Amino acid sequence: MLEQRTIKTLTKAVGVGLHGGQRVELTLRPAPADTGIVFRRVDLPVPVDIPVTAESVTDTRLASTISNGGVKVNTVEHLMSACAGLGIDNLYIDITAEEVPILDGSASSFVYLLQSAGVVKQRAPKKFVRVLKPVEVREGEGAQGKWARLEPYHGYKLRFQIDFAHPAVDSTGQSVEFDMSTGVYTRDIARARTFGFTKDVEYMRSHGLAMGGSLENAIVLDDYRVLNADGLRYDDEFAKHKILDAMGDLFLIGHPLLAAYSAYRSGHAMNNQLLRALLDQPDAYEIVSFDNERNAPKGFGELAVQW
Repeated sequence: MLEQRTIKTLTKAVGVGLHGGQRVELTLRPAPADTGIVFRRVDLPVPVDIPVTAESVTDTRLASTISNGGVKVNTVEHLMSACAGLGIDNLYIDITAEEVPILDGSASSFVYLLQSAGVVKQRAPKKFVRVLKPVEVREGEGAQGKWARLEPYHGYKLRFQIDFAHPAVDSTGQSVEFDMSTGVYTRDIARARTFGFTKDVEYMRSHGLAMGGSLENAIVLDDYRVLNADGLRYDDEFAKHKILDAMGDLFLIGHPLLAAYSAYRSGHAMNNQLLRALLDQPDAYEIVSFDNERNAPKGFGELAVQW
C-alpha cells in the first residue's frame, strides 16, 4: 500500500511576512491520517482552524490566501509547495499572524523544517486526485493571453512558460518542465526564490505591501539586471519559481494530483480557477489510491530526502 505521510515531531520557525512585514511564529505538528493540511490561527482569543481546500482560497492577489469565515492566512503557496514536494498529506500548521513567513523566499527553508522533523508513513492509503480528461482555463488571446491546463497523466509533471519583457529575465530559461518521476523536487525546484522589480516594489510599499521584502528573501531586479550580489541559484530560477508556486497552489485541492499541468503566464488566480474548473466537472477526475506501491507512479513511493 502507498501510505499517507506526516512528520514525526513538531518543528518551529520564526520570520516575517513578505507583504505585512509582521513577525510571525510557525509551528508544524504531526496530524493523524486523513486530517489533511490544516492551518490554525493560534494568536486569536479562540484559535481558528482553516483546512486546506480549493474552496478555502479567497484571495489570489500577489499570493494565495485561505480563509475560514473572516479569519485568513496569506501567502501559503511556498509552504504548500514544500508539502507537495515531500508528499506530506497530514499536517497541523500553527501560526501567530495572518501571513506565513517568507523566510528565504523559496520553499527550501520549509523543506528543511519538514525534513528535520522527520517524514513518516501512516497506516492509511494515500489518496490522489486523478485527472480523467483535459480541463483548461484561459484569459485573453495571443501573446498577451494566459492559460493553464490539466491533462491525464500517470504521474505528476508541470510545464510553465514565462514571458517578461526584461533583459535579465529574457536571458534566462523561459520554459521549464519538472516531472516527479525523473526530477528531485528538493534539488531542482525548492530553492527557486520569488522575484520582483524595484519599480513594482516601490508601488506596492506605497500601498502597504511587500513591507517584509528584501534582497535576503527575494530576487530583486531594476530595469536592467539582478541586484542580488550572489546572482541566481538556477539558470532558469524565474521559471522554476513559477513551477514552485504552481505546485503549492495546486496542492490546495487537498490531495496530490495525477496529471500533467501546463501553463503560460499563469498565476495564483488562474491556478485556483483551474482547480475549481476541475472540481466543477465530476466526470473529469476521480479519487484513487494504490494497494500495491509498485502500481503507483514513480516518484511517489520513496520518501524524498535528497538535496
